[in-house]
Amino acid sequence: MPDHDLTTQATGPARVTFDDAPLNRFHLKITALTFGANFSDGYQLGVIGIALTLITPQMHLGSVWEGLLGASALIGIFVGSICLGWLADRIGRQQLYMLNFLLITLASVAQFWVQGPGLLFVLRILIGIGIGADYAIGPTLVAEFCPRRSRGFLLASLTAMWTVGYICSYFFGNWLVGYGGDSWRWLLASSALPALAVLLLRVGTPESPRWLVSKGRIDEARSVVARYIGENVDFQSIVTPVRQGAARDDAVDAAAYRRLFSAEQWRKTAFGILYYNCQVIPYFAIYTFLPVVMAKFHLEEGFLGDGLLNVFLLLGSIAGLWFTARLSRRSFVIGSFVVMALALGPLGVWPGGPGVVLFVLFLVFTFTMSAASNLDQVYPPELFSTALRSSGVGLLNGVSRIGSAAGTFLLPMSIDHLGFSVSMTALAGFLVLGALVSFVWAPETSDVVLE
Repeated sequence: MPDHDLTTQATGPARVTFDDAPLNRFHLKITALTFGANFSDGYQLGVIGIALTLITPQMHLGSVWEGLLGASALIGIFVGSICLGWLADRIGRQQLYMLNFLLITLASVAQFWVQGPGLLFVLRILIGIGIGADYAIGPTLVAEFCPRRSRGFLLASLTAMWTVGYICSYFFGNWLVGYGGDSWRWLLASSALPALAVLLLRVGTPESPRWLVSKGRIDEARSVVARYIGENVDFQSIVTPVRQGAARDDAVDAAAYRRLFSAEQWRKTAFGILYYNCQVIPYFAIYTFLPVVMAKFHLEEGFLGDGLLNVFLLLGSIAGLWFTARLSRRSFVIGSFVVMALALGPLGVWPGGPGVVLFVLFLVFTFTMSAASNLDQVYPPELFSTALRSSGVGLLNGVSRIGSAAGTFLLPMSIDHLGFSVSMTALAGFLVLGALVSFVWAPETSDVVLE
């Protein structure tokens, strides 16, 4: 009998830890389903900038309303990330992972019938709330399910879909608004189509086994692991680190956001907030009002103004996947900030330079920013334990949207009152600050086992 047991054990499937399980179809599916928020965010940001070219004269908007509408979804993302990210650590990820896209779908359709900027502002805040919730929950689910050797690449691919969404909105939007009149209504309402598709495809998504373990629901977690990851997974390999992280965090305080600033955690939280803001403030401000920025190069039309810029956005996004897989998190984030600052800075300090040279530098900035943005979905989930992950990711995303919204709101007024040169110099200053913060505080998380 003992000999028989030894033979069975030797010929059976080898036991693997949860974090080292082979990449399977479910891992790819949960990542693909999370593409929806990133595609929708890129698409939503792109279409509002284009739609405003018709909405502004039709509704007689001033720069204040123009800035508010451009920043509205970002304000909603702040609320959704902070509030619903916190809620997901309490009631679970799965329910909110479904409901947020129901909100996005309904609010997107309702944009078609707006008659004034006030209602449009409210609807776009609601859209932002749904997207913000998914920014907190989507990467959290991907990080908590996927093996660590694939985690960086899969999380980075989420940001690549932001770029795809933005490019789709740019070309489709510019084609559609060419019809003039109320074509902007169809453009804004078109964002309901990808949202509805994601909502339907997410039916049946399981709860995170790490979250289930953190809540003591061991049998449910075991069932999810066996069904979706594999029967040969050593279940204890997920239980031990999650319980260790939960025990440490619970010893600090019962309030999640206070725990994010505990003695052991505050440096990672502060780094996440500062690095994220320093990256997205220039990105969202510039690309929400890209036609205004491009006009400064006198390249607002034709291949160079449209096609080439979007090609560099896409190439940068693809290259970022490679950089994420090949480079350490720390070296990637520091290096990208340095390159972006060197590329954007001359637009402010050398405004009279040759247009072609400045445009080439802007292409370098575009490529690098697009590549570095892959880290926005990778770094945050790796900075927090399971008990705090959704709250932490939500906090980082939410606070970053305060900066994004402020930059987006202020950029058109800054250009009007202070000039293009001063505005670009200020945005480059955020990139310099990001490089310094990353050099001092950025942790290396490439190969960590999530707690």
